[in-house]
Amino acid sequence: MTTKLLDLFITSSIPVAKILVITGVGFYLALDRVNILGPDARKHLNNIIFYVFSPSLVASSLAGTITYESMVKMWFMPINVLLTFIIGSFLGWIVIKITKPPLHLRGIVVGCCAAGNLGNMPLIIIPAICNEKGSPFGDPETCEKYGLGYIALSMAIGAIYLWTYVYNLMRMLANTGRETPLIGTSASSTVPLIPTTDVEVEEQFGIWIKIKQRVCSVANKINLRTIFAPSTIAALIALAVGLIPTLRKLLVGNTAPLRVIEDSVSLLGEGTIPLLTLIVGGNLLGGLRGSGMHRSVIMGVVFMRYVLLPILGVFIVKGAHHLGLVSSEPLYQFVLLLQYVVPPAMNLGLFLQTQKICLSHRFTFT
Repeated sequence: MTTKLLDLFITSSIPVAKILVITGVGFYLALDRVNILGPDARKHLNNIIFYVFSPSLVASSLAGTITYESMVKMWFMPINVLLTFIIGSFLGWIVIKITKPPLHLRGIVVGCCAAGNLGNMPLIIIPAICNEKGSPFGDPETCEKYGLGYIALSMAIGAIYLWTYVYNLMRMLANTGRETPLIGTSASSTVPLIPTTDVEVEEQFGIWIKIKQRVCSVANKINLRTIFAPSTIAALIALAVGLIPTLRKLLVGNTAPLRVIEDSVSLLGEGTIPLLTLIVGGNLLGGLRGSGMHRSVIMGVVFMRYVLLPILGVFIVKGAHHLGLVSSEPLYQFVLLLQYVVPPAMNLGLFLQTQKICLSHRFTFT
């Protein structure tokens, strides 16, 4: 019993140790006396990852593993990922109500609670667990093959939700934080004693006017162009390649006529994970110098993201399995559960550094 627990502990510790080592290298490169991974370097690397490496990773991981049969088997996964984002957003709203952070930080708090790192973290964790001695998922080769397929779909769905839901939610909250009162308004404003006809009409149809104003306000704040971010476009293209047999034969496999395209995209995608992890290590330096976040906010995000959300995820996945919505395959269930426990998405840094959500504020992501 003791030996099995030790093997399980080692198996679960290896992925974390890999991330810590690469993060430590990034932290060292960002030191002032080294100054290789300074703020400008991290900004340029973020742009490269956003436009090149991250879309390549999504496309290469998804196109080679997703088929129509696997999509039918994993139909619950898009719903599960969406639930992690919606529940996380609600938990982030609770953190805001309890801790009352500054207005310009509310978008970050909600984003950290809603968006999980469905990309590089599972891509590191799953192969490490499959290849370690004492893995609970059977044959290492089969485990890694199917595991990467599950992660690829999770990553593609997560990229779409990130840029359509979380990004616009953070952008709306950031814009709300910068709103100022209308010029010319004051507490001493006067109103007529006898209401005019316009006022009567407004009172009669006030609720419909408010609904129309709210819809127009939301529509103006949503940046529809981010729906077609590079990662989203890559995910859609990869899904088409994986699901259309003709395209799959042309691009995927050792005998495909256009396999050089897949090989080139895969080669670019392999640089995403180490670069993102190095950037996280570099951003840690700024966090140690002071992030501007109150401890209550940080502890609230940690509790919601690492304690409450995983507990809710266990009930959701086990409940779905009990109702017959999820297969009994342990690896598939493990990936579904993993989607609830991963740390906040590294793409949140890309939201701020490449898309400039909050131009007048300085944020540090750890």
